[in-house]
Amino acid sequence: MRINRLHLWFLLGAALLIRLLSLAAYPLMDTTEARYGEMARLMFETGNWVTPQFDYGVPFWGKPPLFTWMSTIGIEAFGVNEFAVRFPHWLAGLAVIGLIARFIHKQGFSGLLTAVVLATCGIFSISAGAVMTDMALTLGMTLAMLGFYQCWQGSKAWGYIGFIGLAIGMLAKGPLILVLFGIAVLPWLILQHGLIGAIKELSARFPLVGGTALLFALSLPWYLLAEQATPGFLEYFIVGEHFSRFVVSGWEGDLYGSAHDEVRGAIWWFWLYSAAPWSVVLPLLFCWKQKKGLKHLLKQSPLFSFLLFWLISPMLLFTFAGNILPAYVLPGIPALAGLIAILLDDIDRDALWVKLTAGVVPVLLVAAAMVLQQGIGDERSDKVLLAKTTPKVTTYYVGKRPFSGQFYSAGQAKKLTDWSEIDKLRQVQLIGKQHRLDEIVQSKKLNCIIETNPHNRRSLYKCENNS
Repeated sequence: MRINRLHLWFLLGAALLIRLLSLAAYPLMDTTEARYGEMARLMFETGNWVTPQFDYGVPFWGKPPLFTWMSTIGIEAFGVNEFAVRFPHWLAGLAVIGLIARFIHKQGFSGLLTAVVLATCGIFSISAGAVMTDMALTLGMTLAMLGFYQCWQGSKAWGYIGFIGLAIGMLAKGPLILVLFGIAVLPWLILQHGLIGAIKELSARFPLVGGTALLFALSLPWYLLAEQATPGFLEYFIVGEHFSRFVVSGWEGDLYGSAHDEVRGAIWWFWLYSAAPWSVVLPLLFCWKQKKGLKHLLKQSPLFSFLLFWLISPMLLFTFAGNILPAYVLPGIPALAGLIAILLDDIDRDALWVKLTAGVVPVLLVAAAMVLQQGIGDERSDKVLLAKTTPKVTTYYVGKRPFSGQFYSAGQAKKLTDWSEIDKLRQVQLIGKQHRLDEIVQSKKLNCIIETNPHNRRSLYKCENNS
């Protein structure tokens, strides 16, 4: 394939560097990033590394702690700021790129092109540096899948690495990783060897006993400690988050937000637009390859069918689920990059379109960062308002207190539940919707200076109590 390698290295470096530089360019926005960033700040402040906290003393049972550990380590290294909580997730994305690129190269195809495709895939670029659970899960899934395939090729050591990947997934998002992995590898193994042959291959080639022991040794201790620390965790997490959340329409048992209720099958649409532009390229390459023997490739290439099952495993799992998000497709995205590298391998023509396609996401990322710098990001964050507060003066939220308010006030901004608390203070700062603040000011006869954020519906009142 005649693609200038220097150009590809430039595109890869630009995509990674732009994302790295963007990590500190916009505030943590409500609800997801600010919520998870605040959990990391709370873990750092309280020193409680067992149970992530939704608020002081309120355990978060919705996810295992790996994503919180990652961001907390970032805070330990760089302080409490946006870069600190996002940087470890960027490193996880970098690790995924390196792993899949090395693997595809060892299989005889372009690892560099694989890396470029993955780094310039929309959902991957966004998630590589976002404070979410999904990149940690994707790292675990990637290790598990690559470990499985290379163990199938004869490397027992990689079999154990695969089980380490499953353990990472268990600490990133729970037993979901086992289901995803099973959906990806079991049909593929049956396709290669038949049902009886697949069972024989599993017992002969894979370290099932030792690997399972390693999986439990790495992941089970935290689950036991978490249940001991906050009894009830296992029932909520296993039953609620892994069953009711996906099969009960509009599930109302969510302790930490509201359940989504998307049209069944929407996960495929999510994949098409969130994995763009390469999700559009892949079907076009399939159509082109059909003329040159795609069926032969599917039947004769174990690697190609392996990557295909890996790619679609999240969509198969969530096809009949309504409580889903676009990021749920992410664990299969590394396989997308490998498939495109294989399909492009024998195209002997000018590949300017490949480089132009790879440039779409980095350009859009720069544009998005510029837009966010113009105040758009402040619409979903209270960073600007809290920067205007006076240190050491008691600050209350009137009405809803967003997670960005907790993070950027270092937990000092409390929610006002009793108006009489104001009577005890000489000075007080109030944040909320203006009509709610005016009601308190008139009732308490406060003298206030009003600070507003033009991009946010909340205002800041700096008040003195003359009563």
